[in-house]
Amino acid sequence: MPAPAPELNGVLLLDKPGSHTSHDVVARLRGILHTRRIGHAGTLDPMATGLLVMLVGKATSLSQYLMSVDKVYSGVIRLGESTNTQDAEGEVLETRPVPPLTEAEVRAALQGFTGDQYQTPPMFSAVKIKGVPLYKSARKGEEVVREPRFIRVMEFSLTSWTPPDLGFVLHCTKGTYVRTLAHDLGARLGCGAHLKILRRESSGSLSVKAAVTLEQLEKMTPPEIEKVLLPAHVALPPPAAVTVPPAAP
Repeated sequence: MPAPAPELNGVLLLDKPGSHTSHDVVARLRGILHTRRIGHAGTLDPMATGLLVMLVGKATSLSQYLMSVDKVYSGVIRLGESTNTQDAEGEVLETRPVPPLTEAEVRAALQGFTGDQYQTPPMFSAVKIKGVPLYKSARKGEEVVREPRFIRVMEFSLTSWTPPDLGFVLHCTKGTYVRTLAHDLGARLGCGAHLKILRRESSGSLSVKAAVTLEQLEKMTPPEIEKVLLPAHVALPPPAAVTVPPAAP
């Protein structure tokens, strides 16, 4: 009788496909890795792609440390259209003409969002108020009072400008809602906006460039999978990588 395969332990860098929830990814990985001890260090919305830091076996205990690091995203914001979810998956609520903005004006508008600030979570989010996720209240047409949360935006730069779409790169602290930044940018420019495309490029020192796809994992042997798992001492961030919020105003 063959010996049972050793339990897998470590951090898996996964390049999440679009149309998958983070829960979907966990479910597929349980089938591929043949273990139920799988978690993640920070969700991505279904429409988003890019780095999802997966925790396997004993590494599930590292979640709080790996979630606390800064993130880098790239994406596209569409001006002139506001949606109820603040992203491309929602219902268009309003369409307005886009002003004849120059590239310099768009860069300046993005730059205006850098620095320390408090951001109110959107209604279509998994944040729980009195034990109820906000998105469930939103689907009922209810508006719930939400407490603003501290975020820090280190960089919000323009990478392309093809009206009505602008490409960007964003470096921010954990818990930042990129689609809310897109929505607020549209409000500031007076034309509305929503997040069209989002990709997580990195989480702390961990980069999507080192990530594997679900399709690649499905073709790997157990020893090959074990080789792509990062040990804790490699994946964990140094203490200085964690941003501590100031006291609320």
